[in-house]
Amino acid sequence: MIEFWYEFGSSYSYPAAMRVERLADAAGVAVEWRPFLLGPLMHEQQGLNDSPFNAFPIKGDYMWRDLQRICDQEGLPLVHPSQFPRNGLLAARVAICGLEDGWTPAFSRAVYQANFVDDQDISRAEVLAPLIASVGAAPDAVLVAAATDPVKTRLKDHVRQAQERGLFGAPSFVTADGELFWGNDRLEQALDWAVRHQDLETA
Repeated sequence: MIEFWYEFGSSYSYPAAMRVERLADAAGVAVEWRPFLLGPLMHEQQGLNDSPFNAFPIKGDYMWRDLQRICDQEGLPLVHPSQFPRNGLLAARVAICGLEDGWTPAFSRAVYQANFVDDQDISRAEVLAPLIASVGAAPDAVLVAAATDPVKTRLKDHVRQAQERGLFGAPSFVTADGELFWGNDRLEQALDWAVRHQDLETA
């Protein structure tokens, strides 16, 4: 098993979300999707109130070129969003709503498509509503649920758990024995580790 920790505003979480289940299925590893908010961690750990790719333009220029190469290699379309990073709070709460019914992965991929391909504002309910419908859920009911205290609390719990696991960026992968892997380019390594340490899950 691996936990897949992702933030909807995170650029490198986009290709990770699009390929994690395919690679995990091939490796025989289960995936637990863990939407969370990266902003609180970056503020607490690094004193940043914005993406480091905005705070340090030379890093941002490299990131967008690197992401284009990655997407080209994976056959994924990419459009530089007109706003970066976008606020993923509502999308994360909606993703929390889908965890029990199993539509969180498909919804999450749809959100990344909306953000990094269609250049839509994923902070807006009217953008998320058709994405919710596309995974077979009821948009009005889900959006109401996303505003409730239990969902808000669960997302806060995800942020707290991310801190406890030592996360400092997204995407991140945590194996059953607590090994942390950061970055889309560490997905294969995380899966290999999970396969080689599967006995710890049943010990």
